[in-house]
Amino acid sequence: MDRFPEACIERTVEWVDTDASGHQHNSAILRWVEAAEAELFRKLELPDYFPSAPRVQQVINYKAKLWFGQRITATVKIHALGRTSLTLAFEVTSDAGDVAAYGTVTTVHVPNGTTAAQPWPEHLVRAVKGVPASE
Repeated sequence: MDRFPEACIERTVEWVDTDASGHQHNSAILRWVEAAEAELFRKLELPDYFPSAPRVQQVINYKAKLWFGQRITATVKIHALGRTSLTLAFEVTSDAGDVAAYGTVTTVHVPNGTTAAQPWPEHLVRAVKGVPASE
């Protein structure tokens, strides 16, 4: 089985991240996941990923509340790489290590100027699979 890369970011739950109940707003989880996703693709040196990778599915399972001022860690890992799709698995944990949310985000490769999914470019496949460019 392939060992796919992952990335983590740490954040503090800010007031703007909370809702009227005082805990994280549902949209905060996805913002943190997207920040971890951006970190992952910076780490892989794939800046061309974002303009051509629209989301086609997002699944978020909420397990615990996060409160204003609390530290969190969002971890994103490439879970599956298909011919035209890529699925990321994620987990957002509290500073106590409790899982607050987990799920998946699936994107597809739609190159600029096209309207349908196309195969991922070879350089992305190689980077995601950890294959050096010289091989």
